[in-house]
Amino acid sequence: MKKYVIAATALVLITSCNTKTKEAKKETTMNTTENPLLVKSTLDYGAPDFTKIKNKHFMPAILKGMEVQNEEIAKIVNNTEAPTFKNTILALEESDQLLDQATAVFYALASAHTNDTIKDNEKELAPKFSKHSDEILLNTKLFERIKTVYNELATLQLDAESEYLVKEYYKNFVKAGANLAEDKKKELKEINAELASLSNDFGKKLLDASKKGGLMVTDKEKLKGLSEEKIKSLEKEGTYEIQLINTTQQPLLQTLEDRATRKELFEKSIHRTDVGEYNTSELVKKMVTLRAKKAKILGFDNYASWSLQGTMASTPNKVFEMFNGLIPGSLDKAASEIKEIQAEINKDGKDFTLAPYDWNYYAEKVRKSKYNLNEDEVKQYFELTNVLEKGVFYAATKLYGITFKKRTDIPTYHPDVVVYEIFEENGTPLGLFYGDYFARDSKRGGAWMSAFVKQTKLRNQKPVIYNVCNYTKPAEGEPALISFDNVETTFHEFGHALHGLFGNQQYESISGTSVARDFVEFPSQFNENWATHPEVLQNYALHYKTGEVIPEALLQKIKNAGTFNQGYSIIENLCSSNLDMQWHTISADTAVEDVAKFEEEALAKMKLNVAEIPPRYRSTYFAHIFSGGYAAGYYSYLWTEMLSHDAYDWFKHNGLLTRENGQKFREQILSKGNTMDYAEMYRAFTGRDPKAEPMLKARGLK
Repeated sequence: MKKYVIAATALVLITSCNTKTKEAKKETTMNTTENPLLVKSTLDYGAPDFTKIKNKHFMPAILKGMEVQNEEIAKIVNNTEAPTFKNTILALEESDQLLDQATAVFYALASAHTNDTIKDNEKELAPKFSKHSDEILLNTKLFERIKTVYNELATLQLDAESEYLVKEYYKNFVKAGANLAEDKKKELKEINAELASLSNDFGKKLLDASKKGGLMVTDKEKLKGLSEEKIKSLEKEGTYEIQLINTTQQPLLQTLEDRATRKELFEKSIHRTDVGEYNTSELVKKMVTLRAKKAKILGFDNYASWSLQGTMASTPNKVFEMFNGLIPGSLDKAASEIKEIQAEINKDGKDFTLAPYDWNYYAEKVRKSKYNLNEDEVKQYFELTNVLEKGVFYAATKLYGITFKKRTDIPTYHPDVVVYEIFEENGTPLGLFYGDYFARDSKRGGAWMSAFVKQTKLRNQKPVIYNVCNYTKPAEGEPALISFDNVETTFHEFGHALHGLFGNQQYESISGTSVARDFVEFPSQFNENWATHPEVLQNYALHYKTGEVIPEALLQKIKNAGTFNQGYSIIENLCSSNLDMQWHTISADTAVEDVAKFEEEALAKMKLNVAEIPPRYRSTYFAHIFSGGYAAGYYSYLWTEMLSHDAYDWFKHNGLLTRENGQKFREQILSKGNTMDYAEMYRAFTGRDPKAEPMLKARGLK
């Protein structure tokens, strides 16, 4: 189950150091009471006490957590009594409490505020976690006990959630290879261990490549188009550094006027992991080959077929069907956008042909001329704290009745992090929420949600959730003005937070966001819809100087521009989603010689080789699938977008932003965790299967 594959799903950014490894081994003898990760936190909600947690505590705590879980597993396996729900399933569910406590904090910092020690720890831990996971999931005697309980379900008279838990354990043990012969299990363990190390190496190379591969500009004139405030924020020891984020296109390509600078920045981005010491091509080839071999051992034609078990899509064919349904309309839309943008280039008196690094710059010009929408003007109405408190939180209060109180007494891992306590409508404490919004060198790219403490009634735990983003930090004393894209990201990540906060399960392993990848993005993408709801917008879109509510005319421009550039947006997503599926539908006998050539052929196969629109992620820096647990799963963003637009369509037909609607969505979607079939869950909410039409309309494709 998910709780046993931390090494596979954590984004790993690590190096190795033999000296530190020896020191860490010595530290495992540390007295339990001296290690804050091995005792229950005394802070509200069991929140981690970052005033006490030090680098030296991580390795001893995690190794102790593994040791304790192994002891608990041994008790289960050696129990001479007949297997029961309590002495087998429940005992297994509770075996990792200490390990959960330590890894929740460790992997949070590994992604959001890493350092050399944490990276070294990750390197050492990756194979250990792979081995630990395999020793549980491939334990023959343990599986026999689980299988016995599973086969006796009809006579056990368990409650619905407990019965579902048994089925999930059985299903996930089988998926992991518990039914394999011992020689095949041994081979599988070796592959899993190698994959864990390769994934770690990929993450480390990518972090270093992004951190050290930015563009250094010595001539300020080359930054023409950027505001003085922005230029000031880039200044570094007499030069200007534009750091890379983890997507192909870089934010400043939208405003940089100098074409040579745009090209140089774009080339830095797409080639960051193609050459030299940061080249990940060999890692990619090894990983996809090993994954294909793993699938073959487990009885599947390819890795995607194995991985998609238990998802809404269920098979690669269903995913490709979705692609085929979206590609024609998306290509048509993109073709019309290319003509528009090329016309804008010509209108600007230039005689070059549109290239990928021109797109965002001239798309912004088209946006301004067609919709008269100026991003710099728009940003003045989106100050981050207002967006969060008067936008994101306001919508949540209107829908779910929850309220928020800022907490300045809860220690955090970085000064930029803000903390809020959340209460139910009747005043009952619900949980804590941490927001970490600004980019820094110690943080990986992208945006995500996770938990320091997951909800579980069995352990009497209320959730402690965090969101992490990568917005540009303003210069000292300046307001944090963000783009509307960032606004939507803030709403998106809090949608994940709500999913975690509203978990209402007995068991942690099936609580909150512990759902399939092509369902987990549904609540988050759905929550984006409230960013443009008039009542919500007018409450948070306030001019940072005057406090003036965003003018109706500007608001209308934002709405009118809502379908602008959607051909580009969906094609870059489809390109990456397709790359993911093409890599993971190769057979174990396929030999990939050249990553770039494979990529080119994979795009051409689906007619997605549009010169002006590169994939959102190229294979060599595709962190989601090579170090982030989304292998054969990146399609889920499009899949859940369909669900989110369809659900919002239901809200439109039922009164939109009402407490009644919010309560229904909470009770039938957000609070269910992984306790029932996802298609049945969705039908219970809307009364029907999801439709693609609302998404196509929202994208301007229909």
